[in-house]
Amino acid sequence: MSSSGPATSGEVPTVLVKDRDGQDLLCFLEQLIPLDDKDYALLTPVDTPVCLFRLRDGDDPELIDSITSSEPILSVADVVLQEHDLTLVRSAVTLTVNGELDEPDPEDLEEEDVDDESETYELLVSFLVDEQEYGLYIPLDPFFVVARMEDGAALLVEGEEFDRVQPRIEAELEEQGLPE
Repeated sequence: MSSSGPATSGEVPTVLVKDRDGQDLLCFLEQLIPLDDKDYALLTPVDTPVCLFRLRDGDDPELIDSITSSEPILSVADVVLQEHDLTLVRSAVTLTVNGELDEPDPEDLEEEDVDDESETYELLVSFLVDEQEYGLYIPLDPFFVVARMEDGAALLVEGEEFDRVQPRIEAELEEQGLPE
């Protein structure tokens, strides 16, 4: 199940991308971009990506960008999401939520700027752990993953390699007239 070829029923092919720790994330293959005799894939997660924030009264929510999968906060998040028939998935690259999410009405959508890059997020659930409030937010901007295709497998592009190829991938997409 490392990748599937082009689907015949009009479905977008999926690829299982792995990070250096061996965690994986099932993604839709959006675009293949050849660079330096290698194929790079632009992917979007099949499940809904979520970000964990610490919430403080009167302050902007604080993004928690590194958390171990055994963290007690995630166990509480699991229980809260199960009440909504959702499952928290500890996958490569990002946390994701599996299950049927209600589509927000664009007119009812309250956008919050929750970090200094002015990305917008929608609050999925909030919960308390040791009297500290946390929230799982869904990014409203598209969430892309870059992988290098090798022998039919997708390997997550991280660190220096990401820094090197990311601007070139953006330039290639811009040249093709596709959104970055």
